[in-house]
Amino acid sequence: MTAVAAPQLATGHIGLNVSDLDRSVDFYRRALGFEQLAASADDQRRWAFLGADGKLVVTLWEQSDGAFSTETPGLHHLSFQVDSLDQVRAVERVLRELSVAFAHDGVVAHGEGVASGGIFFTDPDGIRLEVYAPSGAESAPAPSGAAPTCGFF
Repeated sequence: MTAVAAPQLATGHIGLNVSDLDRSVDFYRRALGFEQLAASADDQRRWAFLGADGKLVVTLWEQSDGAFSTETPGLHHLSFQVDSLDQVRAVERVLRELSVAFAHDGVVAHGEGVASGGIFFTDPDGIRLEVYAPSGAESAPAPSGAAPTCGFF
């Protein structure tokens, strides 16, 4: 069988199942600065589209019970890239004001001596999230040593 060359793909929006749409919209707006672009008017099929500068980034679908499971196949974590560690730390300050649980204490590197790094935390449903910068974290601790930090939280 001949393989077809993969087209140039870029991640579009990310869709997440949530248990309480209002709580999740509030979290993603306050914690990550997203604006609500659209939302359902139907109380039986609730959803919200969130983004920045009119661009869709995250869709939330209220169709789940319980909490995110790290024990089953599926999403490992959702990562958001910013330009600098200062921006990572600004998000961290807001998250601390919201009493969000962090996987590590503050900014950590993606691996020993690696330039990229960020913060790792969970949303109200336990979905694992990351905000990172591609450089500036060389001197930050690497909780997993040479293994990728983002893979083990």
